[in-house]
Amino acid sequence: MRWPLRRQREAAISAKIFVGNLSFKTTKEELTELVSTVGQPVDVFLPLDRATNKPRGFAFVEFSSEDEAKRAIAMLDGKELGGRALKANSADERPRRPMDGPPRGGRPVPGPAMFDPNDGRLSRPKGSRRNVRARKRSL
Repeated sequence: MRWPLRRQREAAISAKIFVGNLSFKTTKEELTELVSTVGQPVDVFLPLDRATNKPRGFAFVEFSSEDEAKRAIAMLDGKELGGRALKANSADERPRRPMDGPPRGGRPVPGPAMFDPNDGRLSRPKGSRRNVRARKRSL
């Protein structure tokens, strides 16, 4: 049952293109209008920056067939939109990141959780070891 799904995913990926060097003011509607001159786009995805909620300057466009995607790459590569020359090529599937590696962003891994019988919930010790010892002595 898994094999047909994998084949469908591979077919969808081969019909997906990456469009880069977009102006940050380019909207999804403008890009859809430009791409629809080549073929019928199935999906147009403009990722947004998490911090500013503005477009990141690139997009992914999925077509119904590989031929339409190839024609779109040929037409869009070097074409000007919003005063910028677009870069278009086929979108490669990014390999999955290993889950056992270090966390993203360089943040430290949280320490062990401890059950506090007084509160009846999980909690982590706060502060340095000396501070924890001092609190224990004061009880």
